[in-house]
Amino acid sequence: MSRRTGRSRGGPRGRFVGGLRTRLVVAFVVVALLSAVTSTALAYRDARTAVLQRTQNAAVDDLRERVTAVAADFDVPPDQRSLSRFAAKVSDGIGGRIVVARYQDLVAVSDSLADTEGRIGTGLRTAVRTGSEALFQRVTWRGEPYLVVGMPVTYADGDHRTSGLEVFSITDLRAERDDTAALLDSVRSGVVPVVLLAAVLALLAARTVLRPVRELGRATRELAAGDLGSRVAVTGHDELADLARTFNDTADALQASDAELREQEAKARRFVADVSHELRTPLAAMTMVATVLEEDADQLPPDAARAARTVGAETARLSRLVEDLMEISRFDAGAVRLNAAETDLAEAVRASLALRGWTDRVRTDLAEGVRARVDRRRVDVIVANLVGNALRHGAPPVTVTLRTSVAADGEWVTLEVADHGPGLPPGAGDRVFDRFYKADAARTRGAADDSGQGSGLGTAIALENARLHGGTIDAGAGPEGGAVFTLRLPLRRTDDRPADDRPADDRPTDDRRTDDRPTGEDAE
Repeated sequence: MSRRTGRSRGGPRGRFVGGLRTRLVVAFVVVALLSAVTSTALAYRDARTAVLQRTQNAAVDDLRERVTAVAADFDVPPDQRSLSRFAAKVSDGIGGRIVVARYQDLVAVSDSLADTEGRIGTGLRTAVRTGSEALFQRVTWRGEPYLVVGMPVTYADGDHRTSGLEVFSITDLRAERDDTAALLDSVRSGVVPVVLLAAVLALLAARTVLRPVRELGRATRELAAGDLGSRVAVTGHDELADLARTFNDTADALQASDAELREQEAKARRFVADVSHELRTPLAAMTMVATVLEEDADQLPPDAARAARTVGAETARLSRLVEDLMEISRFDAGAVRLNAAETDLAEAVRASLALRGWTDRVRTDLAEGVRARVDRRRVDVIVANLVGNALRHGAPPVTVTLRTSVAADGEWVTLEVADHGPGLPPGAGDRVFDRFYKADAARTRGAADDSGQGSGLGTAIALENARLHGGTIDAGAGPEGGAVFTLRLPLRRTDDRPADDRPADDRPTDDRRTDDRPTGEDAE
């Protein structure tokens, strides 16, 4: 498992911090703005109501007191002159407000130039005529606000009988309107500082909340990248502190489990390597004995001859299995290196087929002049495994096609091995490269089976060799049936070879086999 030496400062962290911080600030500002607007609206409503209520009460009380005082010396029915004097006296006593006095068809206005018809509504007139109490109404005339108060004049005999005389006063409300507007402007101007203060508080709160969240996110990314020693500092006793403690406990458990698994994996690799190494010497002796028995099999009785051939085949199969296990252990230990050189790939494929006597059994369509820096022995292993599987488990004709292609990620060489057999079982495409996987369980060999069934390691070794070159192998179905295995390798030439392709004498070596038979030749 790789360990990361640094961390990215953009990407998920930038999106996380920016997004959460923005949401916190916006939430704070919206709440503050709504609070300020609500407070402003309530304050304006209450202030306006209080101002208008005070003005209305004063206008009603003033009119009632003045009318009572003036009406004591007024005779009913009046004439136009006496009615005008009545209106003037009432107006003088209430601060010069416009007063309208009505008695049946007679109308007198304290200000003869004032237009009162548009300011005294019909509804208010009807209510005053039929009622016995003072009434008021706010009206807008020519865009300006006014308060109209009306009341009937009653006789002083205590029966509250109306005399038919009606009095109306008109009060200008522009001063009150201006006062409430000034109050509204004052409150509205205070919204901006409130919002700015809310934004500052939101930034401080977001910083306090996001600091442990950022640290937890950093540690999580480092843990995901392979740094199992990543931890976060635990401060405080809130929910974030509990989350940090839980993360640290989880990381501790994961690190302990990883260490145990690594130790077990290392022991398993050493065990396989040691067992394979210890088996090589007795297998070499057994191989020599089996070879002698096979050479003399024709001179033995039939049962003994069959037993000798069986022993020889099984010994050879066991030797290949040991070699395959040792090769797999080298891959697991990371001890395998490329011995790359400039190679004609078409010539290498033909040589691999000729070495095994497959030239007449395999059709080839090889593009000429395709040269790349590859480890020829490992390419031979891949070809031997793929073609051997096609011949063993497929049906003729088996075709090998070599092509080059250009993609967005560079130039590639493609080697395709196809057969016309039954193909891979459903779901086997993803597992065919697993170690010891047998695509057909019914073909598991018995003790005396000499069918050439392999160990199930060949395709796994082929895939490891392809990955060592920076390539891959895919398995699928052909358009006309059968199985198709496709090897893709980057087309590296001398001028763009990777840093790992150093000269052979500058690289560490291992105890790889040097014989001509490729590892994993009998794979499934």
